Amino acid sequence: MKRDAKIYVAGHRGMVGSAIVRKLHERGYSNVIGRSSGELDLTQQTAVNEFMAFEKPDYVFMAAARVGGIHANNTYRADFIYDNLIIEANITKAAAQAGVTRMLFLGSSCIYPRDCRQPIREEDLLTGALEATNEPYAIAKIAGIKLCESFNRQYGTSYVSAMPTNLFGPNDNYDLENGHVLPALIRKAHEAKLRGDSTYTVWGSGHPMREFLYVDDMADACIFLMENDEIRDGLFNIGTGRDVTIRELAQAVMEVVGFAGEIVFDSTKPDGTPRKLLDVSKMREMGWQAKTDLREGIALAYADFLARQNGG
Repeated sequence: MKRDAKIYVAGHRGMVGSAIVRKLHERGYSNVIGRSSGELDLTQQTAVNEFMAFEKPDYVFMAAARVGGIHANNTYRADFIYDNLIIEANITKAAAQAGVTRMLFLGSSCIYPRDCRQPIREEDLLTGALEATNEPYAIAKIAGIKLCESFNRQYGTSYVSAMPTNLFGPNDNYDLENGHVLPALIRKAHEAKLRGDSTYTVWGSGHPMREFLYVDDMADACIFLMENDEIRDGLFNIGTGRDVTIRELAQAVMEVVGFAGEIVFDSTKPDGTPRKLLDVSKMREMGWQAKTDLREGIALAYADFLARQNGG
């Protein structure tokens, strides 16, 4: 990518989108554009078509999506499948019509089967049943991957898909009901510390294993893929290649936050997929790997949470 190329980051105010914008600016890209949801409703096809036709970006990062944790995915199933399907369809079609030949679609590791072999390889897509709690979201993301593949085959575009593991970091959603597990744990531990509680409650059994990636590393991987002109198509797992149990994660959060109590697991709440570790050898063979240690990332995320609490 040329440093003066026009780059549109869809979802530039979200956790991943804002990280991509930060990284692009750090690398000297000077013509990065974005639109807030108030300025551009990505679920409205005509509005998206008009925006793309007017701006004619050279590159597009599709980081806009409706996202949430297990509770949100399982509760708002219709919203998750509809909004994500229509957003990715509108952006992909409008980009192609505007002559955008290079785009990165941001997916999710939940696209893979619930009982997939570990670590999960890219070719494991569509080889088994999905996890029931987030199936609508996963189906929407699979459709996004297939949109990219189909446009590449029919129109000769170079749209690639990046599948991140569980992300966390600045601009995360720390809501206890609708947020993902790590930011929710940060908030729970912080509030338990402030109240002087002796325990804090974690959903599920604590046994499932998860892999976590600091969002700035994800942004770095996305730009790496877009800067490599030899990558014209395909699906790429983005992660660390290491996982921890939810119990170990909760303990690490407690230590960073400074909460000295005990963990209580609420087994009435769902665990989700038993294990979800990505095989990231494809990215490593191309020369990319994550740099941020989990504990370091949690400390950075906690600092972001505190800044938000203080109005920063």
